[in-house]
Amino acid sequence: MIASPQFTALPKSFWACVRYISQKGGYTDRATGEVKAYDLESIRNLLQPFEIPPEHLASHQPMDVLLQAYFRYRAAALNDRIRWLLMDRAEAQQLFQKLQEELQPQCPIPHNKQKGEKAGPAYLTGIVNMLIEANLKNLPVDYNPLQLPTIAAGKALQRTLSRRYDGCFPSVNNPIALWEIKEYYHTTTFGSRVADGIYETLLDGMELEEARRSKQRNIQHLLIVDSHFTWWVCGRSYLCRLVDMLNMGYVDEVLFGKEVLDRLPIIAEAWTQAYRQQYPLQE
Repeated sequence: MIASPQFTALPKSFWACVRYISQKGGYTDRATGEVKAYDLESIRNLLQPFEIPPEHLASHQPMDVLLQAYFRYRAAALNDRIRWLLMDRAEAQQLFQKLQEELQPQCPIPHNKQKGEKAGPAYLTGIVNMLIEANLKNLPVDYNPLQLPTIAAGKALQRTLSRRYDGCFPSVNNPIALWEIKEYYHTTTFGSRVADGIYETLLDGMELEEARRSKQRNIQHLLIVDSHFTWWVCGRSYLCRLVDMLNMGYVDEVLFGKEVLDRLPIIAEAWTQAYRQQYPLQE
């Protein structure tokens, strides 16, 4: 999923309203279990303690009207599409085994951190690694960076990012793309570890945004998530925050479950073109 052009480049005050309304009115409808789409009356009532900015935005829509459009967009994206892309453990295992048989991968296939019967391959990470390898052909990829990514101009070090990522293309030094993978097939509740992952991604996005603004280096930032139970059954409010974060510009694309099958080949093609421009003599 990529951001909607209608909701990009909006002021911080817009996103302050989105968060406030979501907090006060709730992210989901308890009766239906679906994500809420607020109407104008509800938006105005919930924002009563504050003055809604009267000026029109770049879209020439009043703030409350654009808020209504955003809540409808967010609800439709999650209720009608994203919930059905998320896999459970058995489905992810089946897809993993199918790709492993078809692609005969040479890339690393890490194991999860579970014990006993739950121990085994990290299915989503394995799926992502296999698809990237298959679509990037022989280009370099760091599937398990154990270093902080760096940004340099020549020999001048400009930025060292704060966290290690799950993957970098082509390397941690001046990466073209960075990605994080969050699979929670074995969890039974939406715990603090899952919530912390969302906030880490937000902070990563802020850091990359600053690097983009100050040094004009555009590093693609991907977030790849899965587990229908964890994200949809237990964590719908956090799915809403992912969609918010995406449209705020703090992550370039969020891939939900099975979406990796369609999107990663397209993304890898764009990476290949970027690599050829950046390293024309290294293929």
